[in-house]
Amino acid sequence: MSNLLHRLATRGWQMTPQRRVIAEVLAGDHVHLTADEIHAQAIAKLPEISRATAYKALTEMVALGEVAVVNVEGRARRYDPNVDRAHQHLVCERCGLIRDIHPAGQEGLALGPSSGFGFKLTGVDVVFRGICPDCSAAATL
Repeated sequence: MSNLLHRLATRGWQMTPQRRVIAEVLAGDHVHLTADEIHAQAIAKLPEISRATAYKALTEMVALGEVAVVNVEGRARRYDPNVDRAHQHLVCERCGLIRDIHPAGQEGLALGPSSGFGFKLTGVDVVFRGICPDCSAAATL
């Protein structure tokens, strides 16, 4: 059983065949799929799964805090099942590939009382950008 499936089962989330397939598609490291990509992969495993069912399952997983939404400027919303360890993202500026990273010093990243403008901080998102090895290699051909 994948980490996400285990976490959802522990939370008592009713595991219908459709929900299980969506969770299975999201299993693994560095998974950052769009809802349409998740639905397409789910159809390959369970042809009768509807787009609405896939979207509803994703919405519920996000509401439970078991899947995070990743918004990268100029790109479709993506879903990240790796919520059990704080991390940031490294994004290829050409192809949009996203990798989870754990930069040194991230634990100390915080706002002091005087620089928070009175906000109650609910999260921190830092996005590192670059060119992935495949896009770099393609550029030299």
